[in-house]
Amino acid sequence: MAGRGQRSQVEPTWHRAAPAPLVLVHGKEELLRARAVERIVVQKRAHGEVQVTRLDAAGYSRGSLVSATSPSLFGEPGIVVLENAGAMNDDFLADALAYVTAPDPDCVVVVVHDGGQRGKKLLDTLKQAGAPRYDCPKIDNERARLDFATGEFERAGRPARGRAVKALVDAVGDDVAEIAAACAQLVSDVEGSIDEQAVARYYGTRVNATGFAVADAAIAGKEAEAIALVRHALATGTDPVPLVAALAMKVRQLIKVGASRGRGVDLKMAPWQVEQARKALARWDAERLAQAVQALARADAEIKGASRAPGFALERAVRTVASLASG
Repeated sequence: MAGRGQRSQVEPTWHRAAPAPLVLVHGKEELLRARAVERIVVQKRAHGEVQVTRLDAAGYSRGSLVSATSPSLFGEPGIVVLENAGAMNDDFLADALAYVTAPDPDCVVVVVHDGGQRGKKLLDTLKQAGAPRYDCPKIDNERARLDFATGEFERAGRPARGRAVKALVDAVGDDVAEIAAACAQLVSDVEGSIDEQAVARYYGTRVNATGFAVADAAIAGKEAEAIALVRHALATGTDPVPLVAALAMKVRQLIKVGASRGRGVDLKMAPWQVEQARKALARWDAERLAQAVQALARADAEIKGASRAPGFALERAVRTVASLASG
């Protein structure tokens, strides 16, 4: 049905994913596919340790599926995740079709397919075999993003008001992973109701202008400016948690843009954000970005209770990021 946000025709059922001898995780949203597989693994591990084997269907070698589903030395039931099935090669198709006719009841085999046309015969065979299918439709419009964020809060047992969800999605933007991270942060850090005030505290007008001013200065190597902004923010009562969150988001954007170079990937970022990140990346390499992530993770933990001096932890993290940007 068209109009009013272009709601997806396919119901997202990824959050119901459960172990079975054969499982199909199907759809275009990569994050949701990963979430579905994670749910299956977590549920299986609730009953004991389990080995997870991942096979790439595009680069598959004949016989790998039989080997992966064979009982281990100690006989533990395993999980085999058949990734990238939308780009399967002929050897994979042949082995997968054969396996579906006689699956091992003690093993969980998860076929992960991106929703393309390749492999229709396998999808039909899985359906005929009664394999449960969990759909992960693309989250590509505002209504779908609002539904996703609402679901994130509900599944965490912390339902949020509609206006708060709308404010969050407007602030964070189109990237589903960023929306998920923002929801998780609010669930973790906010006590009581998650309302518009809570969202404004963390993500404000495009994620707290002060926090992004600090982040912009730090990733540009402007240490003195970043520290001055941090001290002013703290002196005027700004909570250090959203300041770290803003800086972490900026660093994740750098990583995302850097990793996408030459790949033609849809980053789900505004053009100005991509351009800004590309310019900032002139100061960064993969090793220093990894160090920045570690410094921010440490600061986040200290600010949330591991340290008695959250202001100092924040300032140290900002200095570290600025220093890394300066080379």
